[in-house]
Amino acid sequence: MTRFDAADPADRRKLYVDAITAHRQRGSGFVTLEVDDGALATADDEPAIDGSESATDSEHDAPDSELGAPWIQFGDGLINLDCTDTELESLKSVLGEFPAFKIDEIRRPDDAEGINVHVSAKADPNRIAQCLDAIFRRVYELPSEFRVWVVEL
Repeated sequence: MTRFDAADPADRRKLYVDAITAHRQRGSGFVTLEVDDGALATADDEPAIDGSESATDSEHDAPDSELGAPWIQFGDGLINLDCTDTELESLKSVLGEFPAFKIDEIRRPDDAEGINVHVSAKADPNRIAQCLDAIFRRVYELPSEFRVWVVEL
């Protein structure tokens, strides 16, 4: 891999595919993708994905600052992420559009904020990339041009 960040939607999906491919070629345990903190400041300013209302007008707030910047890990056919109860409901909705992806485990650790979710992702890298971007955009309510980093490979 020669680049480790992307902000444009098409470039992000290509970055996810490249990161998954590099992860598999290297035999690493997982790849970690993390949203740039700058996206969190602008998440409230972006119109909703369907264009109907802005994120500040919706029933959902910007990403929960107590959980920090949204991140997703992928490894061995499994997506791992943390979310709030509200975000979990959005995640279930997103996964309904991706039949090859199923929630395997939901953990609510006593010593941590939020919920840890494991999602089975038995699909090709392109389909996984589409799902990852949908999760970032819709579950965490990020603007269309947010920047994501490959922080561990």
